[in-house]
Amino acid sequence: MIFLHETQEAIIMELAKITSKGQITIPIAIRRQLGVKEGDKVMFVQEGNRIVMMNASLKALSDAQKAFAGVADELGIQTEQDVVDMVKAIRAERASKYSVE
Repeated sequence: MIFLHETQEAIIMELAKITSKGQITIPIAIRRQLGVKEGDKVMFVQEGNRIVMMNASLKALSDAQKAFAGVADELGIQTEQDVVDMVKAIRAERASKYSVE
């Protein structure tokens, strides 16, 4: 498997050998660029005629951000304090709804 990654100066090509079990060792430069470490998951995504490897956690975060795009505006949330206030209000509402007497 050949890994390509860009630096400011050039595109660097890295090679990895596939074992009999279909495993590879991701070169350190690629792991650093992806921000992955032992135990992390990577995702392989087909883009046209290429397969792209990406950090699965960052992909999930990006997908969540896209899914919630515009929701903060709809709820009138503009600051971190707005989020804190909303959480407090929801907790208070649930506490009164489920309080044990």
